[in-house]
Amino acid sequence: MPKEVALLESRAMRDSVKGHVEVLDKVKALRLLPDSMHVSTDGVAGYFEVSTAVIRQMASRHREELTENGMQVLRGSDLREYQSDNLSLSFEGGASYPQRRSSLTLFTRRAVLNVAMLLRDSDIARRVRTYLLDAEEGWREGYASLDRRVTDVEHCLAGVGTALQELGPVLNRMSQRLDSLDQRLEATNRVVGAMSNRLCELSDDMIRMDARMDDFARQLRDLRRRRRR
Repeated sequence: MPKEVALLESRAMRDSVKGHVEVLDKVKALRLLPDSMHVSTDGVAGYFEVSTAVIRQMASRHREELTENGMQVLRGSDLREYQSDNLSLSFEGGASYPQRRSSLTLFTRRAVLNVAMLLRDSDIARRVRTYLLDAEEGWREGYASLDRRVTDVEHCLAGVGTALQELGPVLNRMSQRLDSLDQRLEATNRVVGAMSNRLCELSDDMIRMDARMDDFARQLRDLRRRRRR
């Protein structure tokens, strides 16, 4: 089954690409309502160059699917509130007076794309579908390329993991040797500390000996002076 026919027939396939609303502007400018979010039934018909009756019939036939993609019908207080917030919506087709209406159907960009995937007899819709399918092929190729790159990265990471596993025992041995060196340094520090303490003691002993020698020298001088007398 050709992809375009599958797109027309398969809701699952439509759901898989319904988020790519940017293709609408690639084919033709879409005229949004003043709220910059929605398109009226007339706006959708104008975009696809079909009658509003065709769009209304499609909206009725595929109401559930279109509603899930953002189509909504305003009535009563919701309609009055919307019109009061967007006064220019009350003027249809360039009329100079507010039109009385009982309801207003609004389409989001996603709902408009949904219409393009359902509308058979519109050259614009066919062009949207063609562009969408071509773009989808490009996206798939991009995803495939990305998938290959991710796979390459995973292989590289696997190699790194293997290298780290091999490096683990080496690092463990180095850690053990460092621990041994730390212990030897600690023992050396203890010896150096003991030697430093001993040198301090010897220094004190020498100071005391110097003091005693000075005292002995004074006594000797005093003894000589007394003998001379």
